Amino acid sequence: MRRLFSWQLSIWLLAGIAAGARGQAPGSPPPAASAAPSGASEAQTTPATSTPQVTVTAPRGDGTLPALPPDAFTNCLQQSPQGPEAPGGIDYIQTQICEHQLNYEKHILIEACINRSGNTALPRVIQACTESLDHKIFEGNARFFLFANRAAAYFAQGDKQHALDDYTEAVKLAPNNAELYYNRGVFYAAQKDGDAALGDFSTALGINPKLVPALHKRARIYQTQGNLSGALEDYSQAVGLEPKTAALWSERGYVFLLQGEFRKAIEDEGQAIQLDPKLARAYYFRGVAFAGLDDSQSAHSDIATAVRLDPSLQRFVKTKD
Repeated sequence: MRRLFSWQLSIWLLAGIAAGARGQAPGSPPPAASAAPSGASEAQTTPATSTPQVTVTAPRGDGTLPALPPDAFTNCLQQSPQGPEAPGGIDYIQTQICEHQLNYEKHILIEACINRSGNTALPRVIQACTESLDHKIFEGNARFFLFANRAAAYFAQGDKQHALDDYTEAVKLAPNNAELYYNRGVFYAAQKDGDAALGDFSTALGINPKLVPALHKRARIYQTQGNLSGALEDYSQAVGLEPKTAALWSERGYVFLLQGEFRKAIEDEGQAIQLDPKLARAYYFRGVAFAGLDDSQSAHSDIATAVRLDPSLQRFVKTKD
């Protein structure tokens, strides 16, 4: 009979598992993938031999943005049927038409910059945000979201310097906006600048202590840096704020596992499984915790379920006759 012999674990197992949180910037790119156990949607039929890679492809273009020359409104007024020298000096009807047309064109630019659907081509987003800034559609601190959305597009496009410049400008314009610090923290984390990322996530949480995505991201950095107590504290706060999010329970369970707190790990992974019965990594981690308690039967059952849900987890399992 074949029996489970050992399970290979690494501090990197959870790196790159997407949180799916609300606080990300529009169009914000996903975190880098790793060899960590992931959901069944990423399952492979054969053991992986290298770290998976994530490729982000920009959507196709979707039309030409309206031109907004500086004298667009004046040129429109010149088209008055009564001519530029209208009785009384003003053609009120033509004025209203021009205002409506200009506002509509500005609306198109702003919507393209915001990219609510996430399907707008990145160059178009950048162009729309740039034109909105150049034409001063918004002035002063109100411009922060134009910089933030352009930064997200630059980030997704791989233009790191322009992305950082725009994130920093957005933060300057809206220094009390927690999401802006979070977004820049995500950027720093993607550049492997853990200290800068921690600073921004901590600032974001100082403004909004209930920003779960920032707690989640900071916990991951603490975890990779070996600060398990810090990671555990952040995961616990996140679980308290979003108790129905299975991934948070599972990731906190993994920290307990790293600390050798096998029973607590089993409890957290069990809660994750109740919330999401198809969460393969939760079965895997619970199986490892059972093995830590010398409960081979339960360990074998959970590991088998994990591999059935996600065959790529087989690469973490060693067996012997």
